[in-house]
Amino acid sequence: MPKDYFVNKVIIVTGASSGIGLASARLFGSLGAKVVMAARRLDKLQELAASVAPEDRVLCVKCDVSDEQDCKALVAAAVERFGGIDILVNNAGLSMRAMFRDLDLKVIHSLMDVNFWGTVNCTKYALPYLLERKGQVVGVISIAGYSALPARTGYSSSKYAIRGFLDTLRIEHLKDGLGVLVFAPGYTSSNVRNAALTADGSAQGETPLDEGKLMSAEECAKHLAKGLARRRSQVILTGLGRATVWAHRLFPRLTDRLTYNFIAKEANSPFK
Repeated sequence: MPKDYFVNKVIIVTGASSGIGLASARLFGSLGAKVVMAARRLDKLQELAASVAPEDRVLCVKCDVSDEQDCKALVAAAVERFGGIDILVNNAGLSMRAMFRDLDLKVIHSLMDVNFWGTVNCTKYALPYLLERKGQVVGVISIAGYSALPARTGYSSSKYAIRGFLDTLRIEHLKDGLGVLVFAPGYTSSNVRNAALTADGSAQGETPLDEGKLMSAEECAKHLAKGLARRRSQVILTGLGRATVWAHRLFPRLTDRLTYNFIAKEANSPFK
């Protein structure tokens, strides 16, 4: 990865208050970028800003990505402060864990609003500025956006939708110099499973996984930065993740059975 690739680049990171978003913001800041941190909690962002970059290279913006006007205001704030946008990292996301038969449909609406529409909203308003600089847009999805996870209908659906949206955008701007990256981590240690919604829309409050055995958010951020610097169109992380995507394409029925068995072994599995 070129050491100076991110120097003075203006990078918006949504969901920047924790997990992959915060780790990415910190890494971009350490590499000389001007970082726009976006999340719903402005106070949390302001507490973290000093760990991302010096005051003249960081901007905190309160933004609920499911609100189109918030996304428009986020882009406007970034352009007003730094004069343009080079990279948009659509990272803000929400998860869930419940069988569809038990699910209040408001849960899927919430996931689509944050995950899919959040990506669409931010990309819509950032696109003119990204095109000016032949910049890049990223969608942080998941292996679940290639091979579905049971008890995560809303999550997988939203991630599939993001991938379809970004793949289409890439083709539309094939001759414009726009970089479009679909970034698919495997299981990564973060707060996303604690905040995952249950059948009635309440937060799960705990994770069914051993977070200590998962890829760290910092390691994930390094892969993201490398993919951007190489202007990749797709990054699928971990050997297991790549094997799952490959198996899903070639042996879908076998992958269904293996995935079922994997989820059945989770703590308090919805299958039980």
